Amino acid sequence: MSGRSLQLRAVVASALAILLALVVGGAVVDVLVARHLHRSLDRTLRQRAVEIAQLSASAPALLTTPGALDSPVGATQLSVEVLDRHGRIVSRSLALGGRLLPTGPLVRSAIDRGNGGYADARLGGDEVRVYAAPLADIGGPAAGGAVVVASSTHDLRSTLASLHLFVVVAGLAAAALAAAAVAVLMRRALRPLGRLADAASEIERTGDPRLRLPQPAAADEVARLAGTLNAMLASLESARDAERRFLADASHELRTPLTALRGNVDYIARHGANRDVLAELQQDAARLAALADDLLVLSREEAAPAPLDEVRLDELVRAAAEGDPAVEADASGPVLVRGDRAALERALANLVENARVHGPAGGRIVVSAERADELARMSVRDEGRGLQPYEAARAFERFWRRGHGGPGSGLGLAIVRATAERHGGRAYAEGARFTIELTALRDLSDSAATKGGEEPEKGSP
Repeated sequence: MSGRSLQLRAVVASALAILLALVVGGAVVDVLVARHLHRSLDRTLRQRAVEIAQLSASAPALLTTPGALDSPVGATQLSVEVLDRHGRIVSRSLALGGRLLPTGPLVRSAIDRGNGGYADARLGGDEVRVYAAPLADIGGPAAGGAVVVASSTHDLRSTLASLHLFVVVAGLAAAALAAAAVAVLMRRALRPLGRLADAASEIERTGDPRLRLPQPAAADEVARLAGTLNAMLASLESARDAERRFLADASHELRTPLTALRGNVDYIARHGANRDVLAELQQDAARLAALADDLLVLSREEAAPAPLDEVRLDELVRAAAEGDPAVEADASGPVLVRGDRAALERALANLVENARVHGPAGGRIVVSAERADELARMSVRDEGRGLQPYEAARAFERFWRRGHGGPGSGLGLAIVRATAERHGGRAYAEGARFTIELTALRDLSDSAATKGGEEPEKGSP
């Protein structure tokens, strides 16, 4: 059944479940009804035997009256035989004709031990239920004998057979109705999935992430699935657009130095080399190398796994300020994070270089590291006018430059953002302050010192 459709499997499973439930329920009902009918028949036989015993004790002469034992009880025709203490027939129902009731051990047990009992037997070609009961020792020729009452079980068996047929028919009908209902419901439930599958096939065929899956009208699981898939498609479309913009920007950035290189090479080919042309060639080559290096670093940073080492940001800040009188370090205490030391050093160097390029000449640059609650921040601030809010929102995009003509490759701050995001944090700008915000780790040395300082208090008087 694995190769069949979900709808067919659901229909078959529901039909089998309903059929099994009805079979079990029908079996229970059959047992209960059969027990009730057998007990009712046994009560009827016993009641008739009690009446015959009372008649034998109070009016024994009536026992031998023709037809006296043929009175039906309700709609059930009973056959009766009255025997004396020696097992000889004293009286019997006229309906028996020449047939004798199958008494056997029941009569001997009733006469010898005074015990009544039931048994199933056959009378001719019919199955009967037999009950034998002892008679009192007074009251005529049957005194000390037994009375035997029998009834055909044909009606009982017919009733049970009708019940069996009803259960079977009802089970099949219920299973068929359940299968039809499940088929209708499954068809309605799977119809939106079919439309989603068709739309997904169209997207696969065209390769166009701008297409979207149809959103079902009902607010159910299928609608939630469609919304999730459409959100995924929107994310893929955004990623594809970003990739296209990146390729376009990279091509534009590479075109300028390549054009200059080509022009200088043509000039050398025509007029020969001179010092100015060679200097320009060196500058263009250096620019291309720097751009290629930044592209490589950015690509590796975006694809690198999450870091696992412990790094102190305050140490990075102090190291960045060493040997540079224009850079001032501000780190009062340890600030511990889980990170990649080399990547964080490179990101901090990019921020310092950004402040040096865009800040005022000879201005002061402050590099700081601080911890606030569960966050660790490493910031670089210069004395320039800073960024406007709309500029700060785009400052960390690839190839973005203020005024579209600034120096550098335009990838330094993008590398900073990629590094921060790889560390589970973020990078942002506020005016002339550029910050990397990460999750801080608990300083074990501080906690140990705190614990050591608390222990003497516990033992102090």
